[in-house]
Amino acid sequence: MYEPNVVGDWHEYDEYAGLRVRVHRLELAEPPRGRDDAADGLTYFCLRVTVENRGRRHLGVHLEDGQIDVRLGPDGESAFIDWRNSQFIEGFDVYPLRRATAVLYAAGAEASLSLVDVQVQLRVEEEWTGRRLWAGGIGAHEGPAGGPQGAVRDSLAHQVSVFLRDQAEEGTA
Repeated sequence: MYEPNVVGDWHEYDEYAGLRVRVHRLELAEPPRGRDDAADGLTYFCLRVTVENRGRRHLGVHLEDGQIDVRLGPDGESAFIDWRNSQFIEGFDVYPLRRATAVLYAAGAEASLSLVDVQVQLRVEEEWTGRRLWAGGIGAHEGPAGGPQGAVRDSLAHQVSVFLRDQAEEGTA
């Protein structure tokens, strides 16, 4: 059994030396070309999926609709994916020491955004990689300690986020 990644973590692929991917910048955001009517009453958010090549040769990468699945809340309900506003990686050669980033706009019930799971299945050189999961949330660090967010405050993702933020603050001093 593999451990899920925390949003912001890099995942390296053993079968493609130097290739790694991460889900990051999970945040509330309005889509650039306006809201989809189907998302009426839902809260929009944005996330990025970055593919980096630290290997010695270029790799053809595909990360299109259907290869990213977003689930929300404790029941893992599917998020609304705004395909019209999202930007994917559609058959791009990622050269050594270069990156390519997909930007995904999605929406869901505001109460469910504190628990977000993102599953990614990358296609490299026409071969499918294994599916990988990133766990995180939006607003998990907000609210009073005893409030409705209290259970989320103790989650592994929140603990890691606080640790990394503290480490970054120490490193910038």
